[in-house]
Amino acid sequence: MSESFLAVDNLNTFYGKSHILHDVSLTVGKGELVALLGLNGAGKTTTMRSILGLTRPRAGTVKFSGRDISGWPSYRVSRLGVGYVPEGRRMFKELTVLENLQIAETGRKGAWTIDRVFQRLPKLQELRARKSGRLSGGEQEMLAIARALVANPTMMLVDEPSQGLAPLIVEEVYKILEEMKAAGTSILLVEQNALLALKVADRAYVMDEGRIVYSGVASELERDRAMIRTLMGLQEAAS
Repeated sequence: MSESFLAVDNLNTFYGKSHILHDVSLTVGKGELVALLGLNGAGKTTTMRSILGLTRPRAGTVKFSGRDISGWPSYRVSRLGVGYVPEGRRMFKELTVLENLQIAETGRKGAWTIDRVFQRLPKLQELRARKSGRLSGGEQEMLAIARALVANPTMMLVDEPSQGLAPLIVEEVYKILEEMKAAGTSILLVEQNALLALKVADRAYVMDEGRIVYSGVASELERDRAMIRTLMGLQEAAS
C-alpha cells in the first residue's frame, strides 16, 4: 500500500451515552480508493463525520497528510483539501445549480473549475439556472459531486453515492470517481452495495456494529462471494 494520506487510529465516538464507534482504525493512501462497507447502522457515516469534525470523537486520532486533525472543526478540515459528498446530498435548495457551485469554490488551484465540471457533466450545465431543490435525485447527486470537485480536494469522502439512483446514473457517478482516482485524488467511499464498490476500490474495510470486522484487498474480497455474504449478508452477493 502507498504512504498513508489519511490515518484513523482507534476512534471512539458517542451520540450522547450511546457508544457508536469502537476503536475504529483505517488508512487511505495517496491516490488510493478505499471502500468502507457495511449494512445500515454499522457506523460508516459516523466514521466519516468523525474524520471531518462534524461529530467530535471522544477518543482516538485522525491524521491527514501527516498532520493530527483530531477534533478539528469541519471548516478547518475542508481548508486542508478534504472534500465531502454527504448522504442525502444536502445542498442549498433555494439556490440554483450555478450558485451552489459558486459557493463551493475555495480558490484552491486545480483542474476542476466550474466550466470543466459543466463540460464533464453537460446535464448540469443545462440545469445551471434551476434551483437545486427542483432537481431529480440523480441530478442532485451529480451536483453534490460537482460541488466537492470545484473545491479541488486532494481527498474525497463520498457517502452512499448510489443510494436510490437509476443504474445509468450510478454508472456515471462511478465513472467520475474513477476519473478522480486516476487524477491522483484519494477517496474513502462508503457503500452498501458491496460488489459495486469493490469493482473500483483498491482496498476495503467492512464495519459491523461500530467495529471494523474485516480489511483486505478489494479484488480478493470481490471474488469471494461467500465471504461477502458472511461479512455483510447482502443480497447482491448472491447474484
